[in-house]
Amino acid sequence: MPAVKVRDGEPFEKAFKRFTKQCEKAGLMSDIKKHQHYEKPSERKKRKINAAKRKMRKLQYLMNN
Repeated sequence: MPAVKVRDGEPFEKAFKRFTKQCEKAGLMSDIKKHQHYEKPSERKKRKINAAKRKMRKLQYLMNN
């Protein structure tokens, strides 16, 4: 869990910004977004297949050009 110590005379906004950056680096924000709603196993499988298709299409485009 990311932790930030507020320095002497440091504004709260600046410390909060540092905290949010640490959370993003730790991958917490993407994890929270991923778990906001339940995803059925079939939907997860479809999403992964579509991502793989996009990746292959992109690789083929780069190989041809």
